[in-house]
Amino acid sequence: MLAAARETPAAHEAMATLCGLYWTPLYAYARRAGYRFDQAEDLTQAFFARFLEKGDVQAADPRRGRFRSFLLASFKHFLLNEHDRAHTLKRGGHRLVTVDCEAAEARYAAASAHAWTPEALFEREWALGILERGMALLRAECIQAGKATTFAHLEGFIVGDKSAGGYARVARVLNLSDGAIKVTVHRLRRRLRELVKLEVAPTVSDDAEIEAEIQYLFAVLAR
Repeated sequence: MLAAARETPAAHEAMATLCGLYWTPLYAYARRAGYRFDQAEDLTQAFFARFLEKGDVQAADPRRGRFRSFLLASFKHFLLNEHDRAHTLKRGGHRLVTVDCEAAEARYAAASAHAWTPEALFEREWALGILERGMALLRAECIQAGKATTFAHLEGFIVGDKSAGGYARVARVLNLSDGAIKVTVHRLRRRLRELVKLEVAPTVSDDAEIEAEIQYLFAVLAR
């Protein structure tokens, strides 16, 4: 697990990137827990600033569960015990985790119509973030391979429509057979799963947990 890595500049940068993936889920948790958007932004940023600067990640015990569970428990503790200290930080100050706060608030607003608990919303944002990261990597691979047009037309089938009903239309556009489209979509789905696996791997204590975490991820998105 990355959390157990030696403290080196590369390890610190990798951990900052990993924490960046969890910023929006924790922000969403704070918003659903009742904090205003500015409070949630300050609290989440302050949490990660302390988390990275003080090396709190070293407290993560692989025997106690996955990184996301450890992080959420740490954040809950932070909200209970350090609310006042977080508000002494000036907004717009030095940020150890780079985030798009407006985008995070827009995501929260889009989800606010659902009756998810703060914990359920955290998990959904975590799952969406991992999946979106995997899709971005897959898109980049297709572009590099000169298949940007193919990906653009098939993207909706990779995690969306699982039926073959729409293949005929895309097949005509790409001048391919329905069978070729089906095979390509299957390969893209398989590659996406591999990329998601790479994203999940640093957040679990051993490789045996990766598949279970991926299954849980897709179960969260299906709720």
